[in-house]
Amino acid sequence: QLQVVESGGGSVQPGGSLRLSCAASGFTLDYNSIGWFRQAPGKEREGVSCISGSGGWINYADSVKGRFTISRDNAKNTVYLQMNSLKPEDTAVYYCAAVPRGYVCYNSVGHPYEYDYWGQGTQVTVSS
Repeated sequence: QLQVVESGGGSVQPGGSLRLSCAASGFTLDYNSIGWFRQAPGKEREGVSCISGSGGWINYADSVKGRFTISRDNAKNTVYLQMNSLKPEDTAVYYCAAVPRGYVCYNSVGHPYEYDYWGQGTQVTVSS
């Protein structure tokens, strides 16, 4: 069964940090673009960041540029999202998604419909 699983969510105060992980099961991430999306209550799912299979293409939403960093460790079959300087507006369920097409992450994070495999999500809450 092909799936991705997120972990690392939690509750932090504004200005804090979290690192999310996206691990693949049943397939290798090497040739997959990986995207991180988030969805807050009452809002549409939005793209946060993506990384191509080789790591050569990386994109971020404007709202997280300079604060979030995406990386991948293909040996561990895992992609990470380091989130620093967290703000209350970052509160959402965060999802990772995979697609075996590199061009999806060429010049933007892409749209949810462009990704094939989705995790169940992990909650991130930023509150004082």
